[in-house]
Amino acid sequence: MITLRSSSGRRTDATWWCVYDDPARWAAEHPRTAPLLDWFADTLMRHDPAQGRPGPVCPFVNPAAAQHTLWIAEPAATVAITQAVDDAFDLYRTLDRVSAVLTVFPDLEDTTRIDAAHAARKSDIVRAGAMLGQFYPGCPVAGLWNRDYRPLHAPLPMLVIRPMMNTDFPFLVGTPEWLAAYLARHAPGLPRKLRATIAERMHVPDAGPASVTDLRAHFPDEHAQ
Repeated sequence: MITLRSSSGRRTDATWWCVYDDPARWAAEHPRTAPLLDWFADTLMRHDPAQGRPGPVCPFVNPAAAQHTLWIAEPAATVAITQAVDDAFDLYRTLDRVSAVLTVFPDLEDTTRIDAAHAARKSDIVRAGAMLGQFYPGCPVAGLWNRDYRPLHAPLPMLVIRPMMNTDFPFLVGTPEWLAAYLARHAPGLPRKLRATIAERMHVPDAGPASVTDLRAHFPDEHAQ
């Protein structure tokens, strides 16, 4: 039997599994979150003409699956969402390769709790050069290339930690601190004072989920790195 790697959080006892070590076994043992594998394969890993650009919906999932760097946990319903995110981030920082760490809440009906946890923990994660994304049914965040497209609409509520990409500018422009972290990762040769000045001047105070498309700062032939 193939070893399915796992890691448990010290705050929540939630266990993250490296899903693509053995996806069939993981799906059999986690039936409530198993539909995510179909969503990955049928949606995120494929091109959708409605998204407004070539390539798969999420450029990150295909390599994460191929390299076995996608981890998923399904915490107990009683677990505090912010604590689960903290445990997920602890795991993320131990991983050697570029990875995605998903924390899924299949029984959660009040998705405002996902947004609240996202708002509470995003700054800490962005400062470390990573991204925290909120996904749930009906998530209103617009697509980078089509404002009517909803790339964060997902079959189950979850929070996802992944590396910060150079195309993440529209998700960070709403806060100078986030922009400074973006520049630190993607323009590391600039002096800190200059990065802070650029961040202050580029800050868009009213940036929100619907403004992502208008704030896109890359061309169609530039891909996430």
